[in-house]
Amino acid sequence: MPLDRSHLSVIREITRAGSLTGAAASLNLTQPALSHSIRKLEDLLQVEIWRREGRKLVLTPAGRILLALAERVLPQFEQAEDRLGQMARGTSGKLRIGMECHPCYQWLLRVVAPYLDLWPGVDVDVRQKFQFSGIEALFTHEIDLLVTPDPLLKPGLHFTPVFDYELVLVVGPGHPLTGVPLIEPKHLATETLITYPVPIERLDVFTQFLQPAGISPLHHKPIETTDIMLLMVAHGRGVAVLPRWLVEEQGHNFALQPLRLGNKGIQKHIFLGQRENDGDIAYLQGFIDLAKRPDANSQDRTSPATPMRFL
Repeated sequence: MPLDRSHLSVIREITRAGSLTGAAASLNLTQPALSHSIRKLEDLLQVEIWRREGRKLVLTPAGRILLALAERVLPQFEQAEDRLGQMARGTSGKLRIGMECHPCYQWLLRVVAPYLDLWPGVDVDVRQKFQFSGIEALFTHEIDLLVTPDPLLKPGLHFTPVFDYELVLVVGPGHPLTGVPLIEPKHLATETLITYPVPIERLDVFTQFLQPAGISPLHHKPIETTDIMLLMVAHGRGVAVLPRWLVEEQGHNFALQPLRLGNKGIQKHIFLGQRENDGDIAYLQGFIDLAKRPDANSQDRTSPATPMRFL
């Protein structure tokens, strides 16, 4: 029988306790059973591990080698078991979030910042390459949560609405539409409309506002980043359609104005999609619960520069 972990535990506990009686109690063994284990270990190794000095057990040089091994190896076992136990309980792991929503990054920061405090054993990765292939990424386990305003209901997936918002027209300072109380589709017929680089059939300003009225903008200009989009609008290079909360958070830096689209506006939701089989993962459900909380979605909340790894 080779040397194993139980042998190292016996050596460490006898050394800690200073007696067979104390070590036996710590190891939940009887003293005769512990004495038998010691003899078997010495027979196995064919070397003396302890010697008696009066009533004390003292490690031999061979015993001190084994004690050094026990003190080095056993904590690694215990740490690994603790980590695995945390994973089994859903308190430790890695949460991989896929983004299908260009402007949702600022919203995500407001949720991730307190989440990292509440779940210190969980790392967060954010993957932005899944522009509109997030469903496939969920099925292939490349991500654990999908942030999207446009859920596609598929067997095996579940989507939770976590945040309501309104899409508004954004115009720069001094723009002629600034004083218009309600934006109608005809107002965009002479405008350069700046959007994210997303197919028109996935842009709500087209599908819910312009196309039903048979109207097209004078020009359509896709831009990748929100900051550049805001700068372009601020400098009179076009108008954009963005979430109201984003404009209220960042638009004041550019003196931008949010204007309602139509009588009821364009109402949207941010959804978090997950695999149905992952419903019992505590740290995943914890993120969803936090994302639904009003304080996490408060537009007055200041988001710290939360470090996250982007893939």
